[in-house]
Amino acid sequence: MAKIIHHGAVNGVTGSCHQLFVDKDHSVLIDCGMFQGAEAANLEQGSLAINFSLSNIVGLVVTHCHIDHVGRIPYLLAAGFNKPIYATEATAQLLPLVIEDAIKVGISRDSDLIDKVIGRLRSLLRPFPYDGWFTIPTEETEIKCRFRMAGHILGSAYVEFQLPDERVTFSGDLGAPYSPLLAAPKSPYRSDCLVIESTYGDKNHQGRKERRLELKRVLERCLSNAGTVLIPAFSIGRTQELLYEIEEIIYKGSADWKNLDVIVDSPLAAEFTKHYRSLKTLWDKEASRKVSQGRHPLAFEQLITIDSHDDHQRLVNHLRQSGRPAIVIAASGMCAGGRIVNYLKALLGDPKTDVLFVGYQAQGTAGRDIQKYGPRGGYVYLDDEKINIRAGVYTISGYSAHADQKDLINFVKRMRFMPKEIRIVHGDAEAKQALRMKLQALVLESKVWVPKG
Repeated sequence: MAKIIHHGAVNGVTGSCHQLFVDKDHSVLIDCGMFQGAEAANLEQGSLAINFSLSNIVGLVVTHCHIDHVGRIPYLLAAGFNKPIYATEATAQLLPLVIEDAIKVGISRDSDLIDKVIGRLRSLLRPFPYDGWFTIPTEETEIKCRFRMAGHILGSAYVEFQLPDERVTFSGDLGAPYSPLLAAPKSPYRSDCLVIESTYGDKNHQGRKERRLELKRVLERCLSNAGTVLIPAFSIGRTQELLYEIEEIIYKGSADWKNLDVIVDSPLAAEFTKHYRSLKTLWDKEASRKVSQGRHPLAFEQLITIDSHDDHQRLVNHLRQSGRPAIVIAASGMCAGGRIVNYLKALLGDPKTDVLFVGYQAQGTAGRDIQKYGPRGGYVYLDDEKINIRAGVYTISGYSAHADQKDLINFVKRMRFMPKEIRIVHGDAEAKQALRMKLQALVLESKVWVPKG
């Protein structure tokens, strides 16, 4: 069996980082993500430290550019990493934007330092298209590798490695079928060893029709009570999918819907949305058909983007004082910083406000606390300030960009040749164990297990 060391995403859902050994002297790193929430707080050596040797690593393979999969790359570079960084063409286009933002938020706003890091990152990036095999050279042999569409965010991939004696697959984050914009992942023909995520390993999502109806109901409440709907969302992936669905609701709705402002308050999300539009060749058939009909799912009339910090502050104050209904989409997706925090501090105490969670909220984040305590009239601490929650709090799990339990099982079930070993990572303990039991029943002769950190 393949030798794999897990440097993250084994005690929770963040910090994805795995080291695959080709032989005793050569290895490849798959992702290098940031730990978040309680997982970061529980690390003795810090959430950003590169606490493993880089001496035998011949390359970094990136599955996609969410921060919990790429956030430690600046620290990897600072530790002396100078090997190629392999990614899909779309991920290679988006990754410098993600890393630049991560540096500004968490490290430094020194433009010279940022330019130096981004320049070095660009020099190491090696973009490749989906489905074609490429080689990662070592001193003694070559590792064959290819990216397969994962349907999680634009450019996301699961990765297949062809080693001399076996094929090893890393799922990265798998998307849910029937999600807006992106095609669903197709299972590999064969995998001897599979490392699979389990974010929703113990849950199943609502169907797309049901979740769109629920989204519409929340927005209708916003229209009726002249309040604000706050949607914490990751800048890449979730924001664009929500805009796509909101455009559909407005397009089919009454004239009242035309008065609803849809605000993206995130320079990064706005920039990503431009890239999503420029990469329309990766959109699914439904989205492409809308474009051919003259519609603009990511650039519709009611859409407003906020760039500067001053404009952001003015908008927060305006929404607190005005009675105009609005939808605000802002990062971070787990309310662990970013512009969404200012909206929450200003509007959580207003019963006309609604907070809509559409993605996973990790333990130890403000998002998890609002999600848990908000419906019972509780409170949350934001920037060390106690905020009482009088806003409505809703969760629509179906808009998660992650596959659910049924989808994860189908990913394995639809392989022609089943894995002899399945390692379950990237999930809370309950989710991992629930998925392990389901998969073990599917592949009785295989080793299905949960690595420990």
